[in-house]
Amino acid sequence: MRIERVELHHIELPLAHPFETSFGREVTRPCILVAVYADGLTGWGECVAGDGPWFSCETVETAWHILGDFLIPAILGAEVASPADVVRRFRRVRGHPMARAGLENAVWDLLAQAEGLPLAAYLGGVRDRVPVGVSIGIQPDRDALLDRVARYVEAGYGRVKLKIKPGWDVAVVRAVRERWPDLPLQVDANSAYTLADAPVFRELDQFDLLLIEQPLHYEDLVEHARLQAQLRTPLCLDESIRSPEHARWALEIAACRVINIKVGRVGGLTAARAIHDLCAAHGVPVWCGGMLETNVGRAANVALATLPNFSLPGDISASARYYPPGRDIAAPDFLLNDDSTISVPTAPGLGVRVIPERLAAARLRERTFVWQS
Repeated sequence: MRIERVELHHIELPLAHPFETSFGREVTRPCILVAVYADGLTGWGECVAGDGPWFSCETVETAWHILGDFLIPAILGAEVASPADVVRRFRRVRGHPMARAGLENAVWDLLAQAEGLPLAAYLGGVRDRVPVGVSIGIQPDRDALLDRVARYVEAGYGRVKLKIKPGWDVAVVRAVRERWPDLPLQVDANSAYTLADAPVFRELDQFDLLLIEQPLHYEDLVEHARLQAQLRTPLCLDESIRSPEHARWALEIAACRVINIKVGRVGGLTAARAIHDLCAAHGVPVWCGGMLETNVGRAANVALATLPNFSLPGDISASARYYPPGRDIAAPDFLLNDDSTISVPTAPGLGVRVIPERLAAARLRERTFVWQS
């Protein structure tokens, strides 16, 4: 099929609850939605870059520039038969994985629709439900954290992830573990510590955690390997894994025993699937991380998590965890099942539809690119 038109939509949505991590507090979520048109079909993708370079060096502004000036011109008017055709046309562009992922994933959706397949099946998925958990940001105090955990446990979430930072770590994890001794629990530091903080992580070792996520520098592999050698609890890498190559390097030096795959962070579904396959070959489990996506990005995450080596619950969660009712720009919403899973859409492509009125209400700006034959 030939790519006839591409649209960019810069939107912003209010979060259902403020979300705080070691690098800041968010009350709204900006992103770029990408629409790709061909053969009477429309594919949608989400670029998860935020307002500032906190989690990643990418921002909405850098992604808007890279998409409009380099990535979209590379595929506009092109004949595309598979996602590999898109990846091949992006080879000259170094970095900018979130921008790349937004556009590439829209083409995945488009091609899956053309084949009449749900995106999960088009990727090679094997599940009709994916296990999920919930990520809880840093709270004002310990009582507020315990109350928030209780609400999500009562809602049916079978796994909880706590954000931690220096001064908000051992004591709060102990409090949660004492209240819920059998709850599958993990923590995420978002690179807030150094190797000198190893005693903190040796203390966390006592709490029977599923994993400790990204404790050290966001680009580091070597010191994570040194820390992992001191711990019983598996380390999981997130920010440090920006490509299949980074995953291979991490596995070669035993920098971690689990990898979190975020589609935007690694550059799209093609790279995400490659990391999944690499980890499966090494016997290393993976799970799907989240970036506060709308239902467009969430649908892609759900599809990815159907691959067989996603053996730990993902940070996908129900739509209502992120946005107030009726505000997400795509429907239907994702709902939490009684067994702490989310059902996989069965309609062709992503399995969700963008609602024009909601998109217009959330949109800050738009740009359209049309192929001139």
